[in-house]
Amino acid sequence: MGLSAATPLWSSPGLLLAIALHPALSVPTHRDYCVLGAGPAGLQMAYFLQRAGRDYAVFERTQRPGSFFTRYPRHRKLISINKRYTGNANSEFNLRHDWNSLLSHDPRLLFRHYSRAYFPDAHDMVRYLSDFADTLGLHVLYNTTITHVTLDKDQRAWNGHHFILTDQKGHVHRCSVLLVATGLSVPNQVDFPGSEYVEGYESVSVDPEDFVGQNVLILGRGNSAFETADNILGVTNFIHMLSRSRVRLSWATHYVGDLRAINNGLLDTYQLKSLDGLLESDLTDLAILKDSKGKFHVTLKFFLEEAGSNQSADSIPLPQDDNDNFAMRVAYDRVIRCLGWNFDFSIFNKSLRLNSGNAFGKKYPLIRASYESKGSRGLFILGTASHSVDYRKSAGGFIHGFRYTARAVHRLLEHRHHGITWPATELPITQLTSSIVRRVNEASGLYQMFGVLADVILLKENATAFEYLEEFPLQMLAQLEMLTGRKVQHGLFVINMEYGRNFSGPDKDVFFDHRSVGHTEDAWQSNFLHPVIYYYRHLPTEQEVRFRPAHWPLPRPTAIHHIVEDFLTDWTAPIGHILPLRRFLENCLDTDLRSFYAESCFLFALTRQKLPPFCQQGYLRMRGLMSTESLRQHRVESRLPRNHAATDSRLEDSSQQPGDHEPPDAPMATGPLAQSLDSNKEEL
Repeated sequence: MGLSAATPLWSSPGLLLAIALHPALSVPTHRDYCVLGAGPAGLQMAYFLQRAGRDYAVFERTQRPGSFFTRYPRHRKLISINKRYTGNANSEFNLRHDWNSLLSHDPRLLFRHYSRAYFPDAHDMVRYLSDFADTLGLHVLYNTTITHVTLDKDQRAWNGHHFILTDQKGHVHRCSVLLVATGLSVPNQVDFPGSEYVEGYESVSVDPEDFVGQNVLILGRGNSAFETADNILGVTNFIHMLSRSRVRLSWATHYVGDLRAINNGLLDTYQLKSLDGLLESDLTDLAILKDSKGKFHVTLKFFLEEAGSNQSADSIPLPQDDNDNFAMRVAYDRVIRCLGWNFDFSIFNKSLRLNSGNAFGKKYPLIRASYESKGSRGLFILGTASHSVDYRKSAGGFIHGFRYTARAVHRLLEHRHHGITWPATELPITQLTSSIVRRVNEASGLYQMFGVLADVILLKENATAFEYLEEFPLQMLAQLEMLTGRKVQHGLFVINMEYGRNFSGPDKDVFFDHRSVGHTEDAWQSNFLHPVIYYYRHLPTEQEVRFRPAHWPLPRPTAIHHIVEDFLTDWTAPIGHILPLRRFLENCLDTDLRSFYAESCFLFALTRQKLPPFCQQGYLRMRGLMSTESLRQHRVESRLPRNHAATDSRLEDSSQQPGDHEPPDAPMATGPLAQSLDSNKEEL
């Protein structure tokens, strides 16, 4: 039935028709959580949201996940290691050396099943991410490009506003929380005279045949620059690499984003004087000229300014005119830009205040250590784009790091919006040492996000028990109670992984003699990654965290303990690792954390006013006592019950009489560190 001519367009039927014909006028689709981007970080967050049963959607502009990896890296080899064998059956430990897998409950979704290569092909990552999304049934809206994001104030909303997303079809999506996982996608470019002649990493040919017999200049000094050089090293006349700073080698800086050994072939040819070379200069001081033969010359910008804009390229002075030993006096056939990537701010309304305006703010959004935007509450940055929190310090810009920071953000959101406290395990104080030892030897998040995510132990009253919180953002420690829902009333320990303070840097000699520390008394001088435990009687304040000593990750603690570095990263040596740790904890808590046989607890009960916690929580609760000949003799010598034979008989029969004095299933007390035998009682 048609619409009559007498029916006004904005009458009820006309309004419905207009809304149907104009998607932009339709009612926005509301979701609690919106995730931008179906790359590794977006899928990781989607997994956590789905497991928690939350209302969410992932918006992906292409037809499948991981679109970045369909094109990059250009030469297809990833620099994230795929170590399939460690000799260890512990899955958490193995993730320390698996830099590609996302976190999930499904063991089939480990990257080791997708590639046998130590440095895998990027295509394997695309295949892995597609399987991850499909197998877990994640809610991803493909072919949906978000073109604009803005705010809509609403006091009833979780954060005082909603995020309004508009896609390429004009559809509007309203979200309570926005999680941005779009990565860094805008090539970093430097504007200087002649920059129009420069080819970009994102578009330059990857066919070595296109560079045969050419002189090539590469601008940049990161992995993309060396990856490009390595691809054409064998066919060019020579390659010169120009950057404003010296090369940063990852094995010297201990930062995985710096130059990796797999790409650094040009360093050999430079140092062995095989024509290739590295040069340092600020690109903004230079200019590139194209001569009549199509060759490119490097000159200084002020030469160009002095010559004036009317001069031909062939008549403009070159540095070699004054200095015939000028390093770059040769002409180049190609100039390639490999200067990294920046965040794409273009779709975000200025009201979101994501950009700080400074140079670093052009590369990364402005966020807090909790990964929440400083300008908009409820907007979180995930993945590579969140790397400003630990840039050139830890692994937060890479899968093996941000899979854990995404989990930390999810835990913060669970408490903020759903009242679910940060997960914690509550244990008796007797298990404190073993809990720390287990985590520093197994935990992957603590290991990979060193200096950024730390374990926190909250002590209970009288230090009888503790709560163990895993992988909390270190720089948010002062706000722990608000962010987690946990109370800090009786002191806390913070467990962090750290390198030595003077051991990392582009100018450091990390292969010097005696670089390894082996004695426990020198543990504080450990250079390689090792556990450090901080003890505080009270939760540090925000001011204390902000004005902490230089190069300290935390404010000065009440006490601090370094577990000495270990060549095998295996901190289980009874004397070298566990004993000093236990003594440190005992000094902080003013208690005895050793484990004892029941016989020893019995003797302590007769001779001491204060029993060790192990005896208080075990033996005095009617657990762990077994009749032995030495106990019988001790009773006689102590003039305990004269009719001890009858008492002994009753004790020996107790295993057949549940409900009597001794439980039938606890003949002997053994602690979490079973090595603490009778001989251990006498040491210290």
